[in-house]
Formats: sequence, C-alpha cells, structure tokens
Amino acid sequence: MDALILLVFLATYLGMAAGRVPGLRLDRTGIALFAGVLLLAVGAVPVDSLGSRIDLPTLLLLFGLMIVSAQFQGAGFYRYAAARIAGAQGHPVVLLALTVAVAGGLSAILANDIVVFAMAPILAVGARERGLDPRPFLIALAGAANAGSAITVIGNPQNILIGQVGGLDFWRFIGVCAVPGLLALLCVFAVTWAGWRKSLAHLTRDTLPPPEPAQRWPTIKGALSVLLLIAAFATPFPRELAALAIAAILLASRKMASREMIGSVDWHLLLLIACLFIVTSAFAQLDIAASGVALLKDHGWRLDSLSVMTPVMLFLSNSIGNVPAVILLLSLFGVPDAGTLHGMALLSTLSGNLLLTGSLANIIVAERAQSVGVRLGFLDHAKSGIPMTLLSLAFAVGWLWAMGEMVF
Repeated sequence: MDALILLVFLATYLGMAAGRVPGLRLDRTGIALFAGVLLLAVGAVPVDSLGSRIDLPTLLLLFGLMIVSAQFQGAGFYRYAAARIAGAQGHPVVLLALTVAVAGGLSAILANDIVVFAMAPILAVGARERGLDPRPFLIALAGAANAGSAITVIGNPQNILIGQVGGLDFWRFIGVCAVPGLLALLCVFAVTWAGWRKSLAHLTRDTLPPPEPAQRWPTIKGALSVLLLIAAFATPFPRELAALAIAAILLASRKMASREMIGSVDWHLLLLIACLFIVTSAFAQLDIAASGVALLKDHGWRLDSLSVMTPVMLFLSNSIGNVPAVILLLSLFGVPDAGTLHGMALLSTLSGNLLLTGSLANIIVAERAQSVGVRLGFLDHAKSGIPMTLLSLAFAVGWLWAMGEMVF
C-alpha cells in the first residue's frame, strides 16, 4: 500500500506541474480528484479520516470570501471599475498606473481571481477601442492582482490557507507584508511601463462613452460586508464562521439570485485544495516522507531560511502552482513559526508573477482576454513577468530579513 500511495503522490504532483494528462482532458483539479478518489477506493485513506485530513475551516473561509467577492461582481462593480480605467482621460501611462492601483487595491481585500475574471475582458476591449495595445494593461492587471493580494491574509487562496493553518493575526500579517506588497506594485508598474514604452506612447481616441454604473445598493452592501469582515477578523471569533455568516446575509437578497452568486464560487479551486489535502496527508504519513524531510533538514533545508525558501517557492509556484506548493510544504514540514509563514505567503504569491502559468490569476487574465480576441502569449508575459518578479522578490527578501521574520 505504501508503494501505491507514493506512486499516486508522485503522479499527482507531476500532473500539477504538467497541468494535464496526455491523451485525456483532465486538468489539475481532475487529476487531484482522481488521485483522492483512488486512495479512498483502495482503502489507503479511510473515509472516516477525511475530517482530520481536510482543513475544513480553510475551505469554509475561502467559500465565504468568494461569496463576498461575487457580491461586487453581481453588482457590476468590477465591470464598472475596469470600464472607468479604460475610458479615463490622460496619457496611457496614467491608465497603466490606474490599472495597477485599482487591481492591487481590490485584490488585497477581495478574491483576486474573481477581480481579474471580471475586469480583464472589459479592460482589453476598452484599451483596444482607444487604439492601445491591450497586452501591457493585461500584464499589469495580473501582476497587480498578485502583488496586491500579498498584502493581506485574505488576498488569495494560499494566504488564506497559511493564515488559517498557522492562526496568523490579521493586522500583524499586514504589518509584515504591506511594505513589500506595495513595493511589488511599484515594480509591476515600472517594469511594465519600461518594457512596453512604445505601445504606451499615444492614444488614438481621447475617451470612451461613460460606462453603465454599478448597482448602488448591492455595491454598498458589498462594501459594508468587507468592513464587517475586517472588524470580525480583529476579534477572537473564528474567521470562517464570520465569513460564512456574512455570506449567508449577502445571499438573502431581493435583487441578486443566490444561484448566480453561488455559481460565481470557484468550486474547482475548493475541490483541488480538498483533494490535495487527502493526497499529501497520505504521503506525509509514510516512512519515506519522514526520512526524506529529515535528510533535507540535515543538509540545511530549513523553511525559515530565505536562501532555501525563496528558490523553493519560485520553482514550486511556477511548476506545480502556489496553492499545491503550500499544501505540500505544510504537509511535509509541519506548521512553522509565524515569521516563516509570513515569508511563505509573501514569497509564494510574488513568485506567481514570474511566468504566465505561475498563478491562477495570470491564466484567468489570458483566457478572458482570449475570449474577446486579445492574445496574451507566454513570451509577452515573460518579458515583464520575470524582471518584475525578481525585483519584487529581492525587496521582499531584504524586508523579511530586516524585520527579523526569517534568516538567510
């Protein structure tokens, strides 16, 4: 049975790296689900142990936050924000700066995947209608969504997972990660502007017609829910229960159908995380896993070391994905101290800007742009993604060391 668990584990994470199975139409979620079901079916993982293997509070918190973000999407707020950016008066560089500021700000407090899902096509079409190349704006949108989401413990799935598992304080997390997150936003803007200067030289159309405004009351309702969430996170009340309670209130709406809001939840991501918990927990119990971790530690592989964590997160986030990478490290090495968890969250998130496949937000931006006839290629993204990532990681590493969160 141990050999089967090892084989399933290796195949699963190879699948995470490849993103598919040759000859089959299985994506990462399908691969993880297949692996989890296989381990359950052969008895390698008892069904009655699922409660202890799957971190249900993390999944519940993710679900609740996705509903809050769906409130803004249903109100048309993201669409309105993207249209206002695309139609704003001023030099194209001003539009680029607005893209970075708005995407980064929204992604710090709302699910960044939903933010870019709604904004990408509107921004792409608007830029094209004004005679601009949409690609630098799409790169800035994805990069800012990742960088902005690094600022808070609720900005993205891996931060939420790390925060829940480690019981990280909401405000302490911001205190550690806000400065490198803001510097990363500056890197996104500066690198994108420098790499696409010719495309940002001039406009052929001064402005666009005023966009349809977002629905006022649903938007206000969403804003109030965010304020309530932040207030609740400052108390000892369980975060997942606070998020669920607020989500339930939002679903009780006269204007927005609960079916549509629930349909906006990224169920694929929730299922992926649940199944990876099953697979990695099974592997972590094997003697070979314990021996491997001990061997790595004997050779200086300490998670609290920046010289180890930085290249590991850069590689894993751009191969298997940042969420699978975090689940893997936490399952094998256990839950480290708060400083190391801050570093893990920050470095895994910023590493996602390196390549187009480095984060779900990047992939969503490319796919949504493709749906309106704008192609954002791998090399298009890489020429900005690589330098912005290396610069932002350099700032983050220096900050984490200076703050005493991690050692070299």
